[in-house]
Amino acid sequence: MNSFSVNQGEGHFVDMIPGVKRRNLVVGKETMLCEFHLKEGVVLPLHQHPHEQTGYLISGRALFVIDGREIEMKPGDSWSIGGDVPHQVTVLETAQVIETFTPVREDFL
Repeated sequence: MNSFSVNQGEGHFVDMIPGVKRRNLVVGKETMLCEFHLKEGVVLPLHQHPHEQTGYLISGRALFVIDGREIEMKPGDSWSIGGDVPHQVTVLETAQVIETFTPVREDFL
C-alpha cells in the first residue's frame, strides 16, 4: 500500500463556479479528500453523481437538501450522501468544508 501526506499550503485552489473554490488535499487509489471554500449566497443546484460523498463543515452555515430532506448544517456538523442520491446546497454563510469522494472523482483531477 502506498502512503503519503500533504502539508498545509501545498496544492492550489481551483475556481469551480463563481463563489466556489476547491483544493484536492489527497488523492488515493479509491478515495479523495477535498477542501472547499463557498461564498454566502451560492447555490449548488440539485445534482447527483455515482460517488459516495462525506463531509464536515468547518465554518459557516449551509442548507442541504439530500434526497428531498432539508438539513441546516452548522460548524462541526457532518454528512454522508450515497452515490446517485440527489442533493443541493445553499450557502447561508460563507463556509469552509472538507469532503471525501469514493471512488475518486476523475472530473476533479
